[in-house]
Amino acid sequence: MLDAIIVGGSYAGMSAALQLARARRSVTILDDGQRRNRFASAAHGLLGQDGRSPGDIAKDARTQLLRYPTVSWHDARAVHAERTEDGFSVQTSDGQMIAGRRLVLATGVVDGLPSVPGLVERWGRSVFHCPYCHGYELDEGPLGVLAVGDISFHQAQLIPEWGPTTFFTNGVIALNDDQARELSARGVTIERELVREVSGERASVELVDGRVIDLAGLFVASRVSPASPLATQLECEMMESPMGTSIQTHGVMETSVAGVFACGDVARPVGNLALAIADGNMAGAAVHRSLIFD
Repeated sequence: MLDAIIVGGSYAGMSAALQLARARRSVTILDDGQRRNRFASAAHGLLGQDGRSPGDIAKDARTQLLRYPTVSWHDARAVHAERTEDGFSVQTSDGQMIAGRRLVLATGVVDGLPSVPGLVERWGRSVFHCPYCHGYELDEGPLGVLAVGDISFHQAQLIPEWGPTTFFTNGVIALNDDQARELSARGVTIERELVREVSGERASVELVDGRVIDLAGLFVASRVSPASPLATQLECEMMESPMGTSIQTHGVMETSVAGVFACGDVARPVGNLALAIADGNMAGAAVHRSLIFD
């Protein structure tokens, strides 16, 4: 039996595995290769790696991790997990059953976008959710915020730091007078006409009245949900926020189910690459301590 099974081989999962490997614990990573940031050409805001391809960062991390003899990698999706007498059993998409004393859920999330034609095709390229990750490279060009709900008002207040901003309310948010004044004070143009689609090489917003507003980038607050059903299968407590659904953890990344830990985007309402690595570091160390003391 392994000391730990890590479900998800992106940045958080590999970071957790690294701590366990350096404690000479046996660990396997289950991964189907679907990183959340696979659509982005460059990762930003990660100290020492700023501007690198996120795929290259992940590839280097995997190479370094697999130099540890107690680490193994399984290219498959985890489809089911359950508690056993000695720990946990995970079934993979290729029909294998893997047993471990501890389980780490680093499964990542799925971004839910409004049903506006053209958004999905531009996601991570000219349609973004995080200005800290992508705003600087837009060179202070014209930007937009597409409303998905009340949280978009806060986003519209933030984005002008990176360029002149138009807020497309798109019929999903009714601004009161105070909100309109606050946006005006930030230099935000409020556009109340409905959006028909997003088109063009970058992000041209086509309105139902026929007008087209060309942008360098469009920001949307995606609504996240876990990319795997394992937390639900194990009856982990979940957390709801304006950003979506995530796994509830306490200070050392342990879930409400003893022996199950969670880290990365699936365990926080808002995340990025740097935070995912930090969460994984904490989760891996916490798993190791639990193997000693619990």
